[in-house]
Amino acid sequence: MNATLAPAALPVPVSFEFYPPTTEAGGEKLKGVVQELGSVAPEFFSVTYGAGGSTQDRTLSTVIDIARMGFEAAPHLSCVGSTRAKITEIMATYRAQDIRRLVALRGDLPSGTATAGEFRYASELIAFIRETEGSDLRIEVAAYPEYHPQQRYAKRDLQHFADKIKAGSDAAITQFFFNPDAYFHFVDEVRALGVEVPIVPGIMPFHNYARIAQFAMRDGIEIPRWVALKMEGYMDDTASIRAFGLEVVTRLCERLIAGGAPSLHFYTLNQSALVLQICQRLGTR
Repeated sequence: MNATLAPAALPVPVSFEFYPPTTEAGGEKLKGVVQELGSVAPEFFSVTYGAGGSTQDRTLSTVIDIARMGFEAAPHLSCVGSTRAKITEIMATYRAQDIRRLVALRGDLPSGTATAGEFRYASELIAFIRETEGSDLRIEVAAYPEYHPQQRYAKRDLQHFADKIKAGSDAAITQFFFNPDAYFHFVDEVRALGVEVPIVPGIMPFHNYARIAQFAMRDGIEIPRWVALKMEGYMDDTASIRAFGLEVVTRLCERLIAGGAPSLHFYTLNQSALVLQICQRLGTR
């Protein structure tokens, strides 16, 4: 990686999210991605956690690898389908590895599983962790500017979010979005409910437009029509798709920063090139 790509100074802190690699080769490749993204001095790296803890061991090993490289790492932890005993066991493992930051989620039930376990909501998980682990652990939670895809009522979704914060969360990271007004409106709404913690926008570069569009459709995320039409109009012109996507996401980040976003959290899909280019643009414009 050309070191000149790293900006001298970013206008806000950044953090990056990975999913745990499934092969040894993927693990080695990810270490290189960590090193490349480390050039912008991120606040931390987070690592996702499969439904019902299905990637628990790989999540832990990836977090340990990142920590050994000298960076702060935060595992995701989902509670659905789990028990208090299991969460206690996982937290003991993290404490033994000196991991004192995590992203706490409700998560989705694994396919074929009928019971939600001992925790119905992320707020119950957070309250349990605070009760058993104390206050020296930093906990981030999820936020949904365009509301959770399984929630029919905006007011109820906002209250669920406020409950997670009141249970002991330190900050929130949003689902990715492309409409900055959705983020600003969400922040205004939860501030009115007494939520004061930082709410960090989640940013998804257009690594692959078709794949991102699928994610967005699944999770009820709006891709502005003008963006979708231009992307689809480029067809197989990958260079134009890449250039246009970079400009769209960079402008989104700039508007969020100008509007007071405390930091930016990038969904990397275990890739560094696009994220580094966006960071370079933010640091040099």
